[in-house]
Amino acid sequence: METKIVVLAEHDGKVSREISLELLGLARRINEGGEVKALLLGNGIESVAEELASRGAAEVIYVEGEAVENYNVDAYRKSIEPILNDETPDLVLIGHTPNGWDVAAPLAARLGVPLVTGCAQVTMSEGRALLTRKAFNGKFVHQVEVTGARPLMATVDKGASAPFEGKSSGTVRKIESPLSIEELRASYIETRTGESGGLDLREADVIVSAGRGVGGPDKLGVVRELAEALGGQLGASRAVTDAGWLPHEHQIGSSGVSVSPKLYVACGISGAIQHVVGMKGSGYIVAINKDPDAPIFGVAHVGVVGDLFEIAPALTKALREAKGK
Repeated sequence: METKIVVLAEHDGKVSREISLELLGLARRINEGGEVKALLLGNGIESVAEELASRGAAEVIYVEGEAVENYNVDAYRKSIEPILNDETPDLVLIGHTPNGWDVAAPLAARLGVPLVTGCAQVTMSEGRALLTRKAFNGKFVHQVEVTGARPLMATVDKGASAPFEGKSSGTVRKIESPLSIEELRASYIETRTGESGGLDLREADVIVSAGRGVGGPDKLGVVRELAEALGGQLGASRAVTDAGWLPHEHQIGSSGVSVSPKLYVACGISGAIQHVVGMKGSGYIVAINKDPDAPIFGVAHVGVVGDLFEIAPALTKALREAKGK
């Protein structure tokens, strides 16, 4: 059954943000040949609209004007509402970002439709929507089935879905914003950028993660060295961060971050559902565990049953030799 989906795209004034491409990828996978449109708001960013049209959107509806040049919840809500009324989509996907969760709630309230926030997974079949999200501060995985009024609106975690990697030949439809800055209840002042340098696993193409099976903080070196040899980042299960072996920013799973790297290597991770929900969207999953019955092998593309402290150093050595180091 075809589903009509609209994705609310985000941008930085020059290019689309990664969350927009992730949402287009998710929409294309949900849709199975149905209609996917992107909704873009801004001023003088035709190139961003064209980028989205080539990265998964069949049509980009581009609202242009000074009132929507910078994010403003009042301007966004007033601009998006009539378009959704005209388009009548079944599903609206919005990034679970500061801007996304800010506009999603008043928009859903105005439309009188259901909203599910912080989703890690969204599926639709025969008009039935099933959404997976974190609950009770990440301690549980909450599955929500939504029926009734449409469109269903959902905010989706960054890194929960892989971006659309193909090419599309969508069109761009420009709409001049009827809003003026003077009629808005809130005014844009400035954007301040925080200091860089923090770890963001959601941006990593390669992640090598350590689990309880590593044995202790003094034994993390073999996992860290494998991550460095692969040019990736070091991740961890909740057991590792709860034990204080690594800071919380390394944690992947329902109470950490959701990631979708091209390659994910799980080292000594059993594969509890709380961890799997945060990494099963990875492009290729390799699991190393001495327990042949570990649940992680159920989601891995390649499973290696053996001693991590023999396998990881051998892989690291082979990678360094292949790179001539």
